[in-house]
Amino acid sequence: METTFTQALITGVERVAAWADLLDDINVFPVADGDTGRNLVVSLSPLRQSALGREVVIRELLLSARGNSGNIAARFFSGLLMADGAANLAGAIRQGRDRAWQAVSDPKPGTMLTMFDILVAALEEQPARFDATWREGVIQKLEAAVLSTPELLPKLKAAGVVDAGALGVFIYLEGFFNTLTGNGGAYRPITEVFGKYLKISPAFKESDETGCCVDTVLQVGGDDGETIKRLSAIGESVVVLRDGDYLKVHLHAADGEKARGDLAAVGDVVRWSADDLDTQVRSFRRRRVDLAIHIMTDAAGSVNRENTAELGLTLLDSYITVGNKCLPETHFAPEELYAAMRRGVKVSTSQASVFERHEYYQSLLQRYPRVLYLCVGSVFTGNYAVAMEWKKRNDPEDRFTVIDSQAASGRLGILVVATARLAREGKDAGAVIAFARENAARCQEYVFLDKLQYLAAGGRLSRSSAFFGDMLHMKPIISPLAEGAKKMGVVRDQAGQLAFALEKLAATLRSDTKALIMLEYSDNAAWVAGAVRPEIARRYPAAEILLHPMSLTSGAHMGPGTWAVAFLPALE
Repeated sequence: METTFTQALITGVERVAAWADLLDDINVFPVADGDTGRNLVVSLSPLRQSALGREVVIRELLLSARGNSGNIAARFFSGLLMADGAANLAGAIRQGRDRAWQAVSDPKPGTMLTMFDILVAALEEQPARFDATWREGVIQKLEAAVLSTPELLPKLKAAGVVDAGALGVFIYLEGFFNTLTGNGGAYRPITEVFGKYLKISPAFKESDETGCCVDTVLQVGGDDGETIKRLSAIGESVVVLRDGDYLKVHLHAADGEKARGDLAAVGDVVRWSADDLDTQVRSFRRRRVDLAIHIMTDAAGSVNRENTAELGLTLLDSYITVGNKCLPETHFAPEELYAAMRRGVKVSTSQASVFERHEYYQSLLQRYPRVLYLCVGSVFTGNYAVAMEWKKRNDPEDRFTVIDSQAASGRLGILVVATARLAREGKDAGAVIAFARENAARCQEYVFLDKLQYLAAGGRLSRSSAFFGDMLHMKPIISPLAEGAKKMGVVRDQAGQLAFALEKLAATLRSDTKALIMLEYSDNAAWVAGAVRPEIARRYPAAEILLHPMSLTSGAHMGPGTWAVAFLPALE
């Protein structure tokens, strides 16, 4: 593929990642389950890896696709990827459009399908010249298509929003065409273009949903038409993608176990995932929170997607790569990561691009009056420097506050939780910022590693040191500090780890101290919950104890079996 075309594919994905929370916030069709942004981020992630080759990327799109929006988009991009560059773009887009429409058992105008129709029509009406005038003409037609969606779907009109999937496609294509035509300038603010259609009407009431949202891969031959008829009888919102003998199927079913049995009668179930619709809808309903200041942090701080709904956070992900699979860390299944590490599969981490980080900052300042970015310690990543440089050029009103937490993992996580809770209590922006600055240095954390081999695999320790350390059953203890991760001790076994944790807690907390304590786990949640938590709860009855999965950035470096304790005493 041409280098510019490849970068254009990636730019679109990075823009969608930065705006995913907004897409979730307005997702009401076909079900108000608030997952369109998440599904598009996961589904389109394979487009970042064009170096693997077209066929591999198309297969990964099939396997990664989630939800209605993700599965339809994956089918479109399987056609778009048939283009090697700008020269044969129009034909590839038409092919992608046709595949997307064919994948849906009951296609509806007013969704991203309409966007694909408008895009094809725009390219046929005005053959591509790839200059600024041509680009702006295409973008204007796509804007109009998004704005038309409430008139095409009654549920959108009742909610007062545009279709989340259509907006996601617009955000992607604007980035794609800007890069393809050499425009590195600023984008028009999404909130300016679609402003009044980006907030659900208070009068809108979504009906309760039961059942589950299924994404599965079946191995099946035979006629597609007959197969789709059989699948349509199993559930609703059916989307079907074919790749050779494999079918990727998305549907909504009333009974997940029954649906799995019915699907097994159609073909061999190769992959299976199911989300509870009722849980997603209830989570979506409590997502909107009006605060004096919005909190952003790095996902490296051991807060996850479940916490964002509760605390009203925005997370900036790093990326985890396991073999050929690369995903934002909060979208990677922890059990998959740790199982791969135990098998010896190569694992690596990487930061979001500077462009993607800039898009995150811009998206938040367009949507919130004030933003506080509690940044992972500058000794660990370049995120603080990137944010401060962007702020100098783009924040003349000083609405974007960036604090170098000098922390990572649970130390950062517990600071974020405490600060976000204060913001949710309705405190003014100044008080929230002052609290974060005052408490950043008061947070402590001790991380207990099970084996040294994973640090060695990531280049953070010599392999010979790791070999002899593991042979001698050495389990190091580290703490993320302003100057970096510091070794705090070594023990022989889990009993020694627990004793060390209790000793450090006792040095700071009295038995009656009100404190926030976070216990983090990797693939050992049962042991941390069953052995560690009761001992700490017994000694500190006045403390609140949180049980959180460790950030996968930390887990990818320190490996399965790792756990940690972070704590913050309440101010007098």
